[in-house]
Amino acid sequence: MPWSLYLALKQLFPSGKRFPFFTAISMLGVMLGVALLIVSISVMGGFGREIRRMIVDTQGEVQVRSRGFLPNNADVIATITDSPDVVGVTPFAEGVVMLEYNYKPTFPGMQGIDVNRINSVVPLADYVRVGSLDDLDDDSIILSSRLAYSIGATLGSVVEVYSPLLLEKMKGDEVMLPRELEVVGIFEIGHQSLDSSTVLVTLRRMQELYGLGDEVHGYSVKLRDGVDPDRAARGLNATLPEVAPGAFARSWMDSNQDFLFVVQLEKNMIFFLLLFIIVVAAFSVTSSLLISVVRKTREIGLLGAMGGRARDVALCFCWQALIIGLAGTGAGVALGFTVLHFRNDMIALFTRLTGSEEALLRFYEFSNLPAYLSNQDLSLIVGAAILISALAGILPAWRAARLQPVEALRSE
Repeated sequence: MPWSLYLALKQLFPSGKRFPFFTAISMLGVMLGVALLIVSISVMGGFGREIRRMIVDTQGEVQVRSRGFLPNNADVIATITDSPDVVGVTPFAEGVVMLEYNYKPTFPGMQGIDVNRINSVVPLADYVRVGSLDDLDDDSIILSSRLAYSIGATLGSVVEVYSPLLLEKMKGDEVMLPRELEVVGIFEIGHQSLDSSTVLVTLRRMQELYGLGDEVHGYSVKLRDGVDPDRAARGLNATLPEVAPGAFARSWMDSNQDFLFVVQLEKNMIFFLLLFIIVVAAFSVTSSLLISVVRKTREIGLLGAMGGRARDVALCFCWQALIIGLAGTGAGVALGFTVLHFRNDMIALFTRLTGSEEALLRFYEFSNLPAYLSNQDLSLIVGAAILISALAGILPAWRAARLQPVEALRSE
């Protein structure tokens, strides 16, 4: 062991004494900064992961659309499924309707699905909490949970659906009566906006309500595990124009790039702002080491007089800063993961004490706090904390290296 490292350990943890106060304070600052970073970045990563899961589970990994309508025929489906990256495809039609029950109107987004193909792409059956997706036919409807609650509809209720086509018919002096559909299911995705503004019908019923004939608005596509959605979309774009002019494929990342950019930007900004906590902790490390240089001026002079090189004296204080950084970072990682493990218990206690559980669900759209920390994020946090702590030792090391042995020995 180099004597500079041995001396650094002895100065930080002197034998036969209590744990040094300045060492404890320096490590505590680094620990709290790392723990706070891990908790914050994990929560943001959890939200991002949940949002990505919801997008893929409701839209598929790739969607085929057009500026107009797309034909719903075997040629288009065969062209999509012939791609080696594709394992499932389902057509869909979507639009806004007026839905009324017991004189309570609401304006949800309606999606027409092919009940024979939907589960090969989107695990929609897993989200049906009441009723069954198998019961959905042309005379029935499935409501999202919060929408059903808001209008008071339950399983077996009959709702009236008005579409924009009704207004178009009225312009031509035609009469189109609203469609009466029986509620055969209630689904819940887990996202407040989706669970309060979405209904499902069969594709044929949606085509009738919007006057689409045999056309659809698009196709949702499921890919093999591990396939890059952008690469798969490029492959489909090379073959789709042959059977459906004007059709194009977009990955879920491309379709939601603005939203995903905002989520990533928020995560990066939180990391940047909270990193300043570690920077402040590094100033604490610098201050404690500078105090140590002043207190041990005679000892530093004695090391020089005994033949110790200025570089080795400086290295002693660099070692101390690095050790503080390593110990504080390790403790911070342990504390951060401990907080994450008990995060939902802490939130449950907080909501019980403040009575804010309903507000939490309504405005922040969660009851259980999601958390996900990638290896890349963890490495970045640990690396940044250790690097900043190590840099904190440069100024004290420089100050100690500049001390002349004769002047240092004369110090009182």
